Amino acid sequence: MTLVLRTTDTDRPVEPTPVLPVLPAGPDPLMQLEYETQPPSGPAATRCLSHPRELALRGIPVMCTACRARRDWLLINHGRNVWIVCRCSNQWLEPEISRADFDALIAIPDGTTYPSVEQGLIALGFDGAFAGTYLE
Repeated sequence: MTLVLRTTDTDRPVEPTPVLPVLPAGPDPLMQLEYETQPPSGPAATRCLSHPRELALRGIPVMCTACRARRDWLLINHGRNVWIVCRCSNQWLEPEISRADFDALIAIPDGTTYPSVEQGLIALGFDGAFAGTYLE
């Protein structure tokens, strides 16, 4: 499952401040609708990928330091950075995963768009609500 998040307002200090897109000028409602239905892209887009299996970096399995989980991750890409989020809501910047690695894992066409990262985390169950649970 893949999704794309529009970054509008985040309180994470490690994320760069997002640049809001410029809305098309003019009163044409069809142009506005076309703009709103296009998937977010560019440097301000935040993309996420659900990764239910175990993840190994340089042959070492990734494990959550808070709950010791070994699978069922959410990978978040913003700019050049990739974060790993656990179901217990623990998250960390993972320098071992590059944007190219992330791009190799994700398939955008079936993406779901959420208005913010926080709303996407809640909708996908990575806000701590399913701590200690593996969803398959």
